[in-house]
Amino acid sequence: MNRSLFVSLDGPKGTGKTTLLEAVTALLRADNKKVIRLCERKSDPFRGETMVLVNELARNSSRDLEWAVCERFADSRSWISRNVLPKQPSGSIILIDRWYPSDAAFRRTIPFAEILQLNLERNVRVPDLHVGVVTAPDISWARATARSRGLGGTVILKHAEHVACTEMFEQAVADHGWVLCRNESTIEDAARQVIAEIYKVGG
Repeated sequence: MNRSLFVSLDGPKGTGKTTLLEAVTALLRADNKKVIRLCERKSDPFRGETMVLVNELARNSSRDLEWAVCERFADSRSWISRNVLPKQPSGSIILIDRWYPSDAAFRRTIPFAEILQLNLERNVRVPDLHVGVVTAPDISWARATARSRGLGGTVILKHAEHVACTEMFEQAVADHGWVLCRNESTIEDAARQVIAEIYKVGG
């Protein structure tokens, strides 16, 4: 594999994406693969400005403001696509924690089809493999609320909202043919599934 392989893991809060990324990374490196771990949030130089809008959206929800948030995220991903992803070593497997598929869970009024088109128009890199990580909403809600940082977000604050975002995300997974990883058993089982899909795509 001479080119880099770009893999995104997306999904609602509390589904175990970060833990899964760590397990997948360890297995790949044990197989002598060159793995690069990225996080959309940490790679985004404009995140602070965007979060001002996100916090405003949480206080005063409107379609126009939500669209502005979507545009800012798309612009940031475009920047990452131009300035971060091309600098990764050839032949590496790039694993990123969240990318545009996550918007399918967290946006309330903007259809995901519009968000997808927005990202494509801005030349946001399309992952070679989209992995949607999900659990039953009660499981991920319990995990998220039990963390030391709690929910750690401004968009989803109530259990009913979390259930709705999980349902929306699972529908997007089905609609767009992403790989569904149901992370409800052991982390080893989930990691092996993701590894198998990576090898299937990467050859």
